[in-house]
Amino acid sequence: MNNETQNKQDMFRNISFQASTSSGDVSAILQRPTDARVLLVFAHGAGAGMRSGFMESIAHDCAEVRIATFRYQFPYMEERRKSPDPQQILTATVQSAVAAAHEAAPDLPLVAGGKSLGGRMTSMASLDPLVKGLVFFGFPLHAPGKPSTKRAEHLFNLSLPMLFMQGTRDTFTDLKLLRPICLRLGVRAIMHIIEGADHSFHMLKSSTLNDEQVLKQLALTVADWASRLILS
Repeated sequence: MNNETQNKQDMFRNISFQASTSSGDVSAILQRPTDARVLLVFAHGAGAGMRSGFMESIAHDCAEVRIATFRYQFPYMEERRKSPDPQQILTATVQSAVAAAHEAAPDLPLVAGGKSLGGRMTSMASLDPLVKGLVFFGFPLHAPGKPSTKRAEHLFNLSLPMLFMQGTRDTFTDLKLLRPICLRLGVRAIMHIIEGADHSFHMLKSSTLNDEQVLKQLALTVADWASRLILS
C-alpha cells in the first residue's frame, strides 16, 4: 500500500450506528485530517443528506483548517423518504451520533450542530457533557414568510456556547428577530453574518464573494470559535 492510499484511508472512514431504539442503522462519514484539533458532529438539513454538495464542501473546508467532521444521516434520509422523522427520532439520532463520533475519535474534543434542521435538532437534543458548543449553519428560526421566535425558546435553557452563521437573504431567519435573541443569550452566543447569502449560503452573482469563498469563510469561523472553546 503506497503512502497516498494510506493517507486517504486515514482521512475517510465509513461508519454505521443505530439511530434510535425504534430505527435501524444509519450511515456516517468520519473525515479526519492528520492534524485535527476538534471534531464537529455534523447533521444535514431537511432536504439533502450528508453527501450533498454543501455538506461535502464544508467537511473538506473544515479539514483544511484542522477540524474533523462526523457527518451522518437521519433515518428518513437513509431510507430515502421525503418527510423528516418525528422530533423524538431526530433528537435521538443526534444523541446516538455524538456517542458514535466520540467512539470513533475519542481523543478529539466535540462540538455539534448542522445545517438548518440538523442544527436545530442538535440544539433540542439532550447532549453528552463532552459536547463543548453548538454550531448553526443557518438556524431556521421560522418558516418563510411566517416570522416567529418560538423555535428559539429552548435555547435560553442551554448553557452551551453557540455559533450562529446566517445570511442576510435567509428567508428562514429574520435577522431583526434573531439579533435580540443572541443579545439575550449574552456571552453564550456569537453571530457571524454573511452579507448577501441565502439560507443555503448561495451568493448573488453581483456579490464580492462567491459560494466557494463563503463556505471557506464558514469553516474558518468555526475553527476560530472552536479554538477559543478548547483553550478556555
